[in-house]
Amino acid sequence: MTTDLTGTRALITGGARGLGLRTAQVLAERGAAVVLADVDESAGTAAAAALTADGRQATFVALDVTDDASWTAATAQALDALGGLDALVNNAGIEISDLFVDLDAANMRRILDVNVLGTALGIKHAFRSMRQDDGSGAGGAIVNIASVAATIAFPGIAAYSASKSAVERLTKVAAAESGRLGYGVRVNTVCPGLVPNAMGAQLAGDMERLGLFPSAQDAVTAVVGLTPSGRLATEDDIASGIAFLLSSDSAFVNGTTLSIDGAMGM
Repeated sequence: MTTDLTGTRALITGGARGLGLRTAQVLAERGAAVVLADVDESAGTAAAAALTADGRQATFVALDVTDDASWTAATAQALDALGGLDALVNNAGIEISDLFVDLDAANMRRILDVNVLGTALGIKHAFRSMRQDDGSGAGGAIVNIASVAATIAFPGIAAYSASKSAVERLTKVAAAESGRLGYGVRVNTVCPGLVPNAMGAQLAGDMERLGLFPSAQDAVTAVVGLTPSGRLATEDDIASGIAFLLSSDSAFVNGTTLSIDGAMGM
């Protein structure tokens, strides 16, 4: 069985590649019309074109998630392309590994800008587009992408872990505001486990670079060893969970965290 998203109009940030792109593909395969938003215009345009060529409804918009004006422009373009907005996936994020003794303030500010501010601005503009209390929208759903790093203590990723913990708390406050003010927008978090994509490979390499593990493969082996399910996550694992949280199948799921990590963070 797959979740039916026919008629859903979704905006996915960081949609040009990796988990964001796979999420857009899965949502489109299940009937959604998607807008891929990213700072990489070349990759994003190509990704949207490939989806369109495959018979899906897909559009690309340029978006710097750290910039409020960029959100205003991208949201307007998405609304124009889709005729409305029912779903936002706040997926865009970065990870820069540092030991505390070498903590780079500029790197940490960049992580917080993209992962925390970017998510908060996404919630802001999604609420403004979807809120049903003022008649501008018909409600909807937001999924914010955090990480298993928000639930465990793993060396070398303090700034990233802090940012993803913040994403989880933003979700709960947003869900509370939406409910109290009658917006009709559900807000949930997904905490993925380590995925063997480009970002995951970079993280594993960083663990070797920082001297925390003898090799990148040793770091991956350690993560698998900490995971009761005995393997890494896949992008499809994560995208399927996101699809569920955006669908009517999760109509009473709100303000919660769905950990898709093989029980690593339990």
